[in-house]
Amino acid sequence: MPTTDGTATSPALTAPGIALKAVDKDTTAGVVFGIGAYGLWGLLPLYFFVLQPASAVEIVANRVVWSLVFCTLLITVTRSWRVLAAAFRDRTVLGTLSIAAALIAVNWLTYTYGVTTGQAVEASLGYFINPLVSVLLGVFVLKETLRPLQWAAVGIGFVAVVVLTISYGKLPWIALTLAFSFGLYGFVKKRIGPKADAVTSLTMETVVLTPLAAATMIFLAVSGAATLGTHGSGHFWLLVSSGVITAVPLLFFGASARRLPMTTIGLLQYFAPVLQFIVALVVFQEAMTPDRWIGFGVVWLALLVLTVDMLAATRRNSVARKRALREARTGR
Repeated sequence: MPTTDGTATSPALTAPGIALKAVDKDTTAGVVFGIGAYGLWGLLPLYFFVLQPASAVEIVANRVVWSLVFCTLLITVTRSWRVLAAAFRDRTVLGTLSIAAALIAVNWLTYTYGVTTGQAVEASLGYFINPLVSVLLGVFVLKETLRPLQWAAVGIGFVAVVVLTISYGKLPWIALTLAFSFGLYGFVKKRIGPKADAVTSLTMETVVLTPLAAATMIFLAVSGAATLGTHGSGHFWLLVSSGVITAVPLLFFGASARRLPMTTIGLLQYFAPVLQFIVALVVFQEAMTPDRWIGFGVVWLALLVLTVDMLAATRRNSVARKRALREARTGR
């Protein structure tokens, strides 16, 4: 990236190398955080499985409330209360993260409902489709330029949705809701950029959602539908631990989204649906009909095309970086 500091007195030859090293280090960190986030999300259905008989609504309400408790501890340990207060005073940040909170609430409810009602396969489909949604958002909203293979992948993805709609006999609304809610969530988080770090943004999101979540927990308790205090200490602590289980991958994702372009984030998400799909088939023993295999196969074809394009682009960028470094060292 070109420097804008015209007053620098250090040798000009070293500036490109330093900038490229900084970019590479930041990108590597973003990839590591992304893999961590999506890997943990991929195993999340197992956690919901052991929370039975808690309903999707109760699970999500607990996730919000205990996530806020965990975030409060993090803010205290890192002594970031002033940073958090400043973020709350920024109306742009508060408004944007309020939208993000609504999107992630929809995503959590939909996904938890899908897993707890025996539809984990369709839920995994949503996260298979999500990279395509992220690519589309990158193009139409962030004005990122798509390459031909990326366009081909998006087109194949649309074909897959049609095939799966025919297979299910209805629009796969769980999958589509998950894909678009999380795709938009990632876009909103990207817009915040450096204005709020991962801990601050997650804390603000949970603060926005906590009043409704706490009211839901009280209602469930009063109506006798809550399982938090009625199914033993093990179940209690499993629900309480939802704060950590929810916050950690989201913090990883927030750290990744601030470092990587939307298209790269979309590609990293492969980790989550692959693990979710395996869990749904192997652990939950959900059925896959031949026509659904065809539909999933078309989705995987789209992702394969995206992967080929990503590897080619990565190779080109690597060659360009090496050329830039060589030219910087030789002064040409």
